[in-house]
Parts: sequence; C-alpha cells; structure tokens
Amino acid sequence: MDSEPFADLLDRHADALVLFARQFCDAPEDVVQEAFLKLAGLSRMPDNPAAWLFRVVRNGAVDASLAAGRRRRYEREAAVRSTPWFDPAADSGPDDVDPARAERELAALPIEDREVIVAHLWGGLTFEQIAEVLGTSSSSAHRLYARGLSALRERLGVTCRKTRAIPK
Repeated sequence: MDSEPFADLLDRHADALVLFARQFCDAPEDVVQEAFLKLAGLSRMPDNPAAWLFRVVRNGAVDASLAAGRRRRYEREAAVRSTPWFDPAADSGPDDVDPARAERELAALPIEDREVIVAHLWGGLTFEQIAEVLGTSSSSAHRLYARGLSALRERLGVTCRKTRAIPK
C-alpha cells in the first residue's frame, strides 16, 4: 500500500477513531492501531477506507470490551477461590494482627520487598535461592527482606520478637 494515502487516513481519522472506540473499550488507542495495521496489510485499499476503518475499529473495540469483561469476571472468581495469605482461623491472641489487614499491608509494600518476603516465608526459599531468582546477591535479598518486614511491622504496629519466621 502506498504510504501517502495511508498517512493521510491516519491524520484525518485517527483521533475520531479513538473517540469512537472509547465508547466500547478501555484501550481505544490499541484497537485503532490494530485497525491501521490490518489496513496496511491489505493488498489493495478498500473502496471506502474510512468506513472500513470505522467498522474494523468498532468490531475490535467490542471484542476488546468483551475480553476485558471475561478477564475481570475470571479475576473476581479466582480471587474468591484463592487461598488467603494469612490463616484467619488461627488462634488469635492479644498481640495478633487481623489477617485481612496484614494481607492489605503486605500488598502495599514495594514489589521488590514483597516478592522476597513471599518467596522466603511462603515459598521456603533461602536468600541464596531468592538472589538467583532476582539476579542479585544473597545479601541484597536479605536486606530487601529485612526492610520489608520492618515496614510491615511498623504498618501493623507489631513489635519485633525473637520467633521463627516459618513455623514447622
């Protein structure tokens, strides 16, 4: 396809196509880009390229919206079925923390701290193994772990006690 008519179509219709797609989906720019890629892949220009683009964008936006809805529904169902990070049925004493709050605070930590904590406490990985996963040193993995636990304790108002991190 000749680049000049293609560029002219892009200049004249891209903004309107994004606005059109926005009615149906959350990622209209992606849908419009895909439509222009499909147009560029055609062996000959459609008789009415603007109408063709609007039809392709509409179909793509509707498909994207349906896919996003399926993904959100699946994620909601998976969240309901997922195992909680903390056992809400565990015996609780006066110093224990609400499991739902602990989970929220853990999720709020920076990803690098959280992934080390989860890999070590729930995954049972050593700091050497975590370092291999992250492509860092074991001392850096331990520093991230200590920093994350410290931040978690502070957020939860828990004092540091000498206890084993992983119960046997």
